[in-house]
Amino acid sequence: MVLAACALAALMHWPLPAHLSSQVSRDTGDPLVQAWEVAWGGHALGHQPLDYFQANTFWPLRNSLAFSDALAGYAPAGLVGNGFEAAIARYNLLFLFSYALAFAGAYLLARQLGTGRAGAAVAGAAFAYAPWRLEQDGHLHVLSSGGIPLSLFLLVRGYRGRAPVTVLAGWLVAAWQVTLGFTLGLQLGYLLAAIGLIVFVPWLRQRPRQPLPRSLLLPSAAGVAVVLLAAVLLARPYMQVLDDHPEAHRTTAQVEGLSGPVQQFLAAPEQNLVWGAATEPIRDGLSSVPEQTLFPGVAILALALAGLGSLTFPRRLRLGLGLAALVLAVLSLGFHDPVAFLYPYRWLYELGPGWSGIRVPGRIMTLTSLALALLAAAGAQRLVDAAASRRRPSAGVAVAALLVAAVVIEGSGFGLGRTDSLIAAPAHPPVPKPPAGQLGAPAPQLHLPITVPANRRYVLWSSEGFAQIVNGRGSFVPRQFVHLARDVERFPDAGSVARLRTLGVRTVVFHPPLADGSPWQGADRRPIAGLGVRRARSGSVVLYDLGLR
Repeated sequence: MVLAACALAALMHWPLPAHLSSQVSRDTGDPLVQAWEVAWGGHALGHQPLDYFQANTFWPLRNSLAFSDALAGYAPAGLVGNGFEAAIARYNLLFLFSYALAFAGAYLLARQLGTGRAGAAVAGAAFAYAPWRLEQDGHLHVLSSGGIPLSLFLLVRGYRGRAPVTVLAGWLVAAWQVTLGFTLGLQLGYLLAAIGLIVFVPWLRQRPRQPLPRSLLLPSAAGVAVVLLAAVLLARPYMQVLDDHPEAHRTTAQVEGLSGPVQQFLAAPEQNLVWGAATEPIRDGLSSVPEQTLFPGVAILALALAGLGSLTFPRRLRLGLGLAALVLAVLSLGFHDPVAFLYPYRWLYELGPGWSGIRVPGRIMTLTSLALALLAAAGAQRLVDAAASRRRPSAGVAVAALLVAAVVIEGSGFGLGRTDSLIAAPAHPPVPKPPAGQLGAPAPQLHLPITVPANRRYVLWSSEGFAQIVNGRGSFVPRQFVHLARDVERFPDAGSVARLRTLGVRTVVFHPPLADGSPWQGADRRPIAGLGVRRARSGSVVLYDLGLR
């Protein structure tokens, strides 16, 4: 099953596996920054584990790794390999791993809850390859959801079988999922709390009350403590960032702007093979397509509806999953003025600890997809069992294969990319390589021009040695960085040079090919006489030595 999950992930994203160190999936936006995050994680573990969040970007600001989800749970992978190409290859392997783990985790959970292999395979496919997930191919912290069903599988198996080691393993996987970021870690924490209440409250009302198995008390307490410890340790730098940078707070206006209408559940990603073109008119009406494209898939919905009447799961479980999918879908809408108080998400945002820091309500679709995937597993198992009993076992295998194929094809992204073949492959753009001329330049450095696309490149390129750079990219822009960018628009001039020297910058690295259309276009031809600055061209870049030692 694990090999099948990995093979399917590779097939669904071909030819990316053949270009692991030179291309990325989707675009050269956030994947570049996240490749650096994992690389920095390995560097920090090996060189400054006690200052893990004091990254080399956004120098000299503190806790700069906490300016976005840090993917700390992937840091051990960063210990393998060094440099730019290793960072890209590592990111791509984790990208494929996230899909494989999502499939495997949902498969195992469905099996534990009572489906056969056929239904479990549909659950894995429905969770990992629901059409909406294709829009998130540039967000590894959203794709990395496999720890959610895997932790639930281990916990259900451990508590049912009274296996202390398995129970502890379930809580440890949950803690690891939290360390990948609060985007999904917060959802998992609330899910585990809700399940705990559902199980614990009826136990409190039992008369006579059954004693709790003593063998499970210690691993349960230890596991919960590890999850809480992971959450607290991860939250500390983020809380400090909120204190240092008030602009990092998620305002109601920001959340409302990324909240979508009901139609968002009918909008498939542009790259989707089956529904991309058909749902274009709906997608064009959305204010923020990447955050509001939440189409769950017709095949998955049809199987989930069939699962509501299936005897594969107990009736209470089926109704619970159906209700959960509905409630979670409503929460995914976020809220909109002037009737924001009518949206349940507004109450979660105002009253639920942690939710005021979440920027995109639509990412709750992760849990919605899990509920639908489990119901789809029950529905698929119902159809497979019916086909096998009425004819012969081979008919059941054929139906199972057909259902898995239907889910996978509907969620595939083979609708965008190469057009010189019968089946167009997903777009996998090449990653720009770091200019050789910048390597070894004295740090701290400022790279010009200062634009969003360029900053993403600078951040990734800094994985070659992790020189301190003023540039950075996060989920918010520090006001200090905004002010600095404004102050150096005329670089090199007396004011900008003095400003950078005061800050402590030793080298300015100017990238002429990236400067077109920016305030820095032609900066390498501006006079430097009397500034005490040395300028030298090094390959495709121009280096400015500001004279600090």
